[in-house]
Amino acid sequence: MPRVLITDNLSAAGLALLSETPGLEVVNKSGLSPAQVREELQNADAIIVRSATRLTPELLEGQQRLKIIVRAGVGVDNIDLGAATREGIIVCNTPAGNTTSTAEHTIAMLMALVRNIGPASHSMREGRWDRKSFTGTQLAGKTIGVVGLGRIGLAVARRCRGLEMNVLGYDPFLSPEKAAEQGIELFRDLDAMLPKCDIVTVHTPLSDETRGIINAARLGAMKKGVRIINCARGGIVDENALADAIEAKQVAGAAVDVFVDEPPKSDCRLPKLPQVLATPHLGASTDEAQEQVAIEAAEIIAAFFSRNEVRHAVNMAAISAKEVEGLKPYLDLGYRLGLFMAQMTRGSAVKAATITYQGEAASRPTRLITNAFTAGLLQHALEDVNIINAELLARERGITITESASTISADFSSMISISLETSDGVRCAAGTIFGNEFLRLVRLDDYQMDAFLDGLMLVYRHRDVPGLIGAIGTAFGRHQVNISRMALGRERNTPGGKSIAILNLDNEPSEAALQEVAGHPEVTGVQLVKLPSAGAPLPWLGM
Repeated sequence: MPRVLITDNLSAAGLALLSETPGLEVVNKSGLSPAQVREELQNADAIIVRSATRLTPELLEGQQRLKIIVRAGVGVDNIDLGAATREGIIVCNTPAGNTTSTAEHTIAMLMALVRNIGPASHSMREGRWDRKSFTGTQLAGKTIGVVGLGRIGLAVARRCRGLEMNVLGYDPFLSPEKAAEQGIELFRDLDAMLPKCDIVTVHTPLSDETRGIINAARLGAMKKGVRIINCARGGIVDENALADAIEAKQVAGAAVDVFVDEPPKSDCRLPKLPQVLATPHLGASTDEAQEQVAIEAAEIIAAFFSRNEVRHAVNMAAISAKEVEGLKPYLDLGYRLGLFMAQMTRGSAVKAATITYQGEAASRPTRLITNAFTAGLLQHALEDVNIINAELLARERGITITESASTISADFSSMISISLETSDGVRCAAGTIFGNEFLRLVRLDDYQMDAFLDGLMLVYRHRDVPGLIGAIGTAFGRHQVNISRMALGRERNTPGGKSIAILNLDNEPSEAALQEVAGHPEVTGVQLVKLPSAGAPLPWLGM
């Protein structure tokens, strides 16, 4: 029974949904030390965390049972994605659950900042009635720059348009058409946008690319009197640079909900400055958001274990339950081609692989199939390789994996072709699917054939001469090896020329049997390839 560990507070609605899911054991333990989390993970198939639990490489290393991590929230910066991927663990977040609450908090911070609501309220508590000191700024007609136009960034932009603001947006991926639909002037160059803004709000994930994206140089290039808002992740805005810019009166003020260290250390200047409105990471702190992210996290876990469905993964392509069923034969074919090629090139160093998808295969999520092929390719060389970590492990070993796709296929309705560059040259193979489940090898190097891609496969190269097939059958008969199927391919389909044959065997031949076949004067090479039996489950899928 899959065991789901919860180490941070989760709303009652999320816990109830998990408890009501058949076949799951739910263990709710909050407040654990890192050592205790590592110990608990050894017996967990899944873990749900919020921001309090940090899943470091030390905690994730060697967690062979753990299959999936779900972050009940948007950011995953408390999860080491590289370590999780290397261990073959899927990482998911809940991007929709707190979108509205975080966007509303951003707008609340924006309005409170420009109207000086925080200090004005404080002065009232001190018994003062001071209207002149707290004159504010009108938002209508002002220009706001939204850095990052994902779910939350777009939600903020829509609300700013409702406040009659001019909205500029920086995002490297959003299409111009989508930006125009939202009334956003789109920029691909952040440095071109920032000097045009009266207010800048950031809504990107925290990554190596976005850490410190608002730095001293960019703050200095903005309008004098600009205001900065960060309700996304601590570290996107350089805290020291922002404090310096405020003290130098380059920046008029800032609204900050998130910090590099939470709570901020005593030497952090930013929340102590009078021009700064600070809150303790309240973006998603509404009853509705807490409940929604918990429900979404529980639904991700339930769908994963009941239907092999992957939702909102950040280190692999998402895949629905319907897609899983339709994709399984293709994943299986890709994996078996990887296993086959690894054994056919044993002793050679693999440098690169190109996977070409044709026909129906090209319309599938090809990246997942490519990862399945790569998992098969590395299976015999590495332990614990699967569809999640295969690409990373290949890259770490200097193997370049590329793919191409065409919906047109000349020979079959669907075909996956492999070109493997090794230290001994290039080897090629291609496979297809007959019906919904029959996997066939239809090409090996320059030879066309029709071989079943399962079980024990004896591949031998020879000259196409009379009597050879009978001699090999007789040799295997003497050694009690049964041949179930045979496929033959010959060069340019010319009698008497170079040929290749694949025998599917019911039992593994002895070394003596292989030597007898290899010793035939017309046989030029023999290789035994071991693949899973037809219809075998796919444990390497990581699900």
